[in-house]
Amino acid sequence: MENWKDQGIILSAHPHGEGGAVLSCITEHYGRQKGYVHGASSKKTRALIEPGTHVELEWQARTADQLGRFTVEPVGGMSAATLLDEPLKLAALQSACALCDQALPDREGHGGLYHGFLALLDSFQGEHWGVSYVVWEMALLKELGFGLDLSRCAGGGEAADIAYMSPKSGCAVSLEKGEPFKEKLLPLPEFLKRHSQSHNLLGSDEDVYTGIEMTGYFFENWVFAQHSRGIPPARLRFAARFARYIGLPQDKEDSGENASEEKRVRHE
Repeated sequence: MENWKDQGIILSAHPHGEGGAVLSCITEHYGRQKGYVHGASSKKTRALIEPGTHVELEWQARTADQLGRFTVEPVGGMSAATLLDEPLKLAALQSACALCDQALPDREGHGGLYHGFLALLDSFQGEHWGVSYVVWEMALLKELGFGLDLSRCAGGGEAADIAYMSPKSGCAVSLEKGEPFKEKLLPLPEFLKRHSQSHNLLGSDEDVYTGIEMTGYFFENWVFAQHSRGIPPARLRFAARFARYIGLPQDKEDSGENASEEKRVRHE
């Protein structure tokens, strides 16, 4: 009999069988794991297995390669239920859960990302959670092997003057070197620029959206480019909702749902 106990964050719960559900969770020591939960349709359990809930897990199976069964207990703290009156934060939480659920391989350790997710959950208790979300997405990209390089300028310019991100290399580009090609580059959020970091900027809503667009490009064109389902709908909805929140025109908001032609030209 295979058995382990760990803490985790619920990523998704899909109904299965008579009142049960298959959970997908990111755990501290065992990576992304799936397991069956009995009685998932009951009122008590249904509230507990909402995506984004921090839980104690016990997993059991006859053999290690089976689906196995989860026993789930609450840890406390942030959950989807606490964000019901804050739809933008709830959309961000759902986006983060969906990205992990669809991008992370099964049963591979991601301890650093798990703790980063807990920090993201904590950030939702404050007003300036947007920067934390963008930084978390960058950490996820790195965990998946698509890290963005802010340490230097891809064109040989001053690293202290970075202002753009190359969509081809994922490397920063300085203001001077990038100016002639800025239409084909991704703008870098102010809070990621070297000259701003020492000031501990919290990031304006518009600046956060710049970051969401930047990381969204790499999820769409690098991480999920060959994925059968593409970028998770929850991530698209979050980007669209954030665009609406900051008052972008409708055509700009729609770019969160479908990659714009302007983004695609950057491949050329």
